[in-house]
Amino acid sequence: MNMKAFDLVPAIERVSWTEKVKTVVECLESCGKNLYIGTKESFVLHYVLEEKLFAEGTVIYDSMKQNQKYLEVKKPITLLKAISALNRILLLCDGNLIVLNMFDLEIISSMTKLKGISYFCLNENPEANNPFSVEVCIAKRKQLLICHVTDDKIIHLRDVGIPEPPLAMAMDGAFVCLAFASKYVILDTETANAQELFPYDSNTTVPLVKRITKEEFLLGGPSALGMFVTTAGISERPPLQWGDSVVSVAYSHPYIIVLSADYLTVYSILDQQAKQKVTFHGGSCLDNFDGRMYVASSDIICALLPVPWEKQVQALLGDKKVAEALELAKYSNKAGLSKDQFRNVYQRIQQQAGFIEFSLLHFDEARELFHDGQLDARELISLFPDLIPGSTSFNRINPPLHDIGNVNEMCSFKEDAIASCRKFLLCFLESIRNSMDAAGSKLETDTALLKLYAEMDYPALLTFINGPDIGCQPKEGVDVLFRYERYHALALFHLKLGENDLALGIWSKIISGEYQDSHYPGLPHFINFLCKLSDHLLLWKYVEFVLERDQILGVRIFIDRPSSEPTSERLRPDYIVEYLHRYPVALLRYLEHIVFEKKLEKEKFHTHLAVMYMDRVLQIFKLAEPEQTDLNDARKDLQNLLHSSSLYRVQLLLGKASESNLHKECAILYGKLEEHEKALKILVHQLQDHDSAEDYCLRMSTGRDKKYRHRLFYALLSVYLDNTLEDHKREELLPAAIQLLNSELAEFDVTKVLQLIPSNWSVAILDQFLTRALRSSLHHRYCCKLQSSLSRGENLQVKFSKIHIENTSIVMTEERICAVCKRSFVEPSFARHSNAKISLNFYQ
Repeated sequence: MNMKAFDLVPAIERVSWTEKVKTVVECLESCGKNLYIGTKESFVLHYVLEEKLFAEGTVIYDSMKQNQKYLEVKKPITLLKAISALNRILLLCDGNLIVLNMFDLEIISSMTKLKGISYFCLNENPEANNPFSVEVCIAKRKQLLICHVTDDKIIHLRDVGIPEPPLAMAMDGAFVCLAFASKYVILDTETANAQELFPYDSNTTVPLVKRITKEEFLLGGPSALGMFVTTAGISERPPLQWGDSVVSVAYSHPYIIVLSADYLTVYSILDQQAKQKVTFHGGSCLDNFDGRMYVASSDIICALLPVPWEKQVQALLGDKKVAEALELAKYSNKAGLSKDQFRNVYQRIQQQAGFIEFSLLHFDEARELFHDGQLDARELISLFPDLIPGSTSFNRINPPLHDIGNVNEMCSFKEDAIASCRKFLLCFLESIRNSMDAAGSKLETDTALLKLYAEMDYPALLTFINGPDIGCQPKEGVDVLFRYERYHALALFHLKLGENDLALGIWSKIISGEYQDSHYPGLPHFINFLCKLSDHLLLWKYVEFVLERDQILGVRIFIDRPSSEPTSERLRPDYIVEYLHRYPVALLRYLEHIVFEKKLEKEKFHTHLAVMYMDRVLQIFKLAEPEQTDLNDARKDLQNLLHSSSLYRVQLLLGKASESNLHKECAILYGKLEEHEKALKILVHQLQDHDSAEDYCLRMSTGRDKKYRHRLFYALLSVYLDNTLEDHKREELLPAAIQLLNSELAEFDVTKVLQLIPSNWSVAILDQFLTRALRSSLHHRYCCKLQSSLSRGENLQVKFSKIHIENTSIVMTEERICAVCKRSFVEPSFARHSNAKISLNFYQ
């Protein structure tokens, strides 16, 4: 309890009504600089207090007695209330309510003295706002009188019955809180409804009722508790544990000041804890008079001057009582500060509190305070000397927010604590980097993040560098990444700076093993970058490096180019093919790309690809145990190219295929030369593949007319029925010939086939062929007749239309106008359109 919320300053060091005779203070009232004292001897004393403020902040009071009034009843004055708007003072003495003039202390004769009064109070929250009257609640025996006091009379409004005279009371709006001899009650003066609050023992507990805020009272409760009660009869705050011998209480937000026999104790209304304790013997009364707080003993009066809330907050922060300091700052009076000014002050307090929590390693609390206080991130970064960029011009704010030299000293060089602080800084900078809190500190923020990521979080470092707009100094960034051996990140950083050559150089060293970096994706990433690189001179610098390691992946450099890339001399297909001769696997893949995908129609590329396919087939043949699957795949690739392309050099390939006994390929090449009979003989006699022979006829006749297809199938049938063959050979081919004739896919010129078929064949053998041929012939005949009839009908319709048009007359009158230009006809020539519209001839 070492907080200082108030200073106790003497205001009047000796109260007396004569210089020689002492008096005993019973009650006080203040209005501005005027202090009124009610004494035990029935005197009212009027003093004027002047505050003198010295440069060091000390306050001294000068008091001057202005007047005094003796009531001649020799009874103590128990209660004083000033009504400044009316220049009146209400006092209670010996059961009499008396009204005095505020300045000369004379009794107002026009205002009737009320007798039998036990207590009275002002309504501090009146429902009717009348500047010329004040609402007063007066306790007279077993009644409460609600009155309006003006400058010359007391107007009785209504009265409410009560069971006994109250010992203390306070009024708020229509509600009065009363302390009877054994209980507290809330009374609605408009409806007379009373609500009992709680009992107490008046022998051990002083009855206290103090209005503290709108619709809320503080009561002296049992067990030395101060109880908060609202006009609804409920308590919304925990009670105060204020001890015994309480004499009086006062409220000055956010504090409750309790006067006991020997002490003044200050409690916070926010957490109900004692904050300050001041020795003050013989205290008799205490109250807050519109912001001026006075406490009195029997003959001494002191002022309680609130310590500025800013100083209180700083004192709490000095004791590391962060929660109390923030609560006090948030709920204290901010007189004299605009909303923006208070926000700036409060944010600074939050920043100071944040550094205190940070020094205690309470990182969650510190993060929240730094965010709410909109801390300049550089203030925090500056605690880490190795994270501050060398080019920064930042200086810490003055006066400083903390007394921390650096994090190493703060943590007493304990590595675990320092690591935790660095991790906290990383999280904090991540959270504010893209917010307004980081405005103006991008260099320091990004440099610190780069260093922390390099030290603690490599994956996050890569994400950070790949992000937009990094504010680090290039040289410092390069040095940091190289020092921490973050080579892939270093290469990406060079890319950010537009230094592609340096980036590729670093990646190539990682791939070759000169640098070690497990986070680098490897050769595929290197190739992907080269695929998109627009600097073709730089690209060729690394082509050999890539192809030496993987031809299949490496050739993608030339294949996976951007579709929008402009043509370049260095990436001409001729240039690339010539270069790739040393890399046959890459060359083959590139030729496939330009032939099949880009569909370049150049004879040399098609021929080159066909030769490479053929060489691959021959190489497999030469193996001791060739894999049949590989051989089939290789021959399939070759045959597909020979079928689909017409741009290669047929004779060259035919010579190589013939020498190597590639019969099926020879058949395809003969077909390209239109030497179909040779092709079919190879398929029938050498390969004995009748299905392929039939398929050959279909494939070669695709897109050609019917006569061409007839010719091909006739040639195949001729091969089957060749008279020059030996008898046994002809016998072997007879089923194939019959199957061909009966095939639904084969098409023939029936006349020629009948001339070719041997005369000794029975009709039964040719039953399907003849039936289909007859049906086809009849169908063709019927179609021709139908077509002829339709043509004649169409001709007749055209002739009829012509005769009808020629026999139609057109009457031209003066009213008739051109359908196009809307002008009258002045010439005999005109044009009649198909829609019967008439226009001038030149529009026709």
